Amino acid sequence: MMCGAGAGGREDADPAFSALLEDSAEDLYENAPCGYLSTLLDGTIAKINATLLGWLGLDRADVVGRRRFSDLLTVGGRLYHETHFAPLLRMQGELNGVAFELKTASGDRLPVLVTSVVKTGAGGQAQLIRTTVFDARDRRAYEQELLRARDEAERERDRVQRLARTLQQTLLPPALAEVPGMQVAAYYHPASADEVGGDFYDLFPLGGGTWGFFLGDVSGKGAPAAVVTSLARYTLRAAAVHDPDPTAALGTLNTVLHHEFHGADPRYCTVVHGRIRPGRGTATVTLASGGHPPALVLRADGSASFVPLPGGQLVGALPDARFASAEVLLAAGDTMLLYTDGLTEARTRGRARYSEEHLRADLTGRTPATAPAVVEAVTGLLAGFGDGVEDDTALLAFSVPPPEGHPS
Repeated sequence: MMCGAGAGGREDADPAFSALLEDSAEDLYENAPCGYLSTLLDGTIAKINATLLGWLGLDRADVVGRRRFSDLLTVGGRLYHETHFAPLLRMQGELNGVAFELKTASGDRLPVLVTSVVKTGAGGQAQLIRTTVFDARDRRAYEQELLRARDEAERERDRVQRLARTLQQTLLPPALAEVPGMQVAAYYHPASADEVGGDFYDLFPLGGGTWGFFLGDVSGKGAPAAVVTSLARYTLRAAAVHDPDPTAALGTLNTVLHHEFHGADPRYCTVVHGRIRPGRGTATVTLASGGHPPALVLRADGSASFVPLPGGQLVGALPDARFASAEVLLAAGDTMLLYTDGLTEARTRGRARYSEEHLRADLTGRTPATAPAVVEAVTGLLAGFGDGVEDDTALLAFSVPPPEGHPS
């Protein structure tokens, strides 16, 4: 009992200890690592600690009873305090971590975080406002550094995207050649704004009333894929002029790619290449495929079917690859659509894989189908997939116009 009494009554028995506690409490208030102040309900400062006075460079006699808390704020802070902070504090009784800027005696701005609590009496009446002020200079500097880093990253990303767009444009024809008596349309959908894709297409005159075309997809992305894409485009155009057989042109491309990229970083592509010979109300299309998704033919009666080209192998993967060919006659109102697998391997909103059969089903019934209308319909599908389009997609379509007077 005596131990308990002795231990519990030390403050009464030792006046020096009690004085030490009182002195420590006062020192803790005055020299705390944060600012303290108490204000009357109208904002007049009734008490302020030495820490906050030191931050502001002010004397206690010039502040207590002479200034309101809002007088310590910048013009913008004062406006926010009167229109938002003070009314919310009266309603809620407490506000935490609100950012302000204080004005120092030297005219500098001091970023702070303010927490205020309304002290009430026994009857619940508001008596005064106690406010704690935290120095936010380090936090502000950190936030500014984050903003600077973010802005720099965004500028770098914009630069990369501009570079990618510029490089991508050099890999695609600026405009499609006009084929007499036919309609043509093309579209390129990049899956990423930051990287150059490997999809490509072209349509160009060959002379003798024929036009050449190709559409392909190079493995990989970025600058390495762009190098292969450029090589493939110019090799195919040159080979198409030299040899009228599309399978021979694919063979030339295969030889070039396999020779250039057969080492530790092999590169290959899928390609569909062919020729168009327009006639009177018709067009004969000769196709050759190197491992590419099959072309889709939409007939004037609304039916849709794929052009079978079994056996066509990847271009550049093997030294002696085999390529399949076929000939298709397009009549008035018919359209042929070529596409890359970014379309058929996209994910729908339900996250299931799209497919060639889904494409055929979605385009069946368009009668008559024209090249611009088909490309527009497919671009609508791509837009509907949203972020489900994980790879670039290239489209190329050509059609024989329906007879005059027939609804298009």
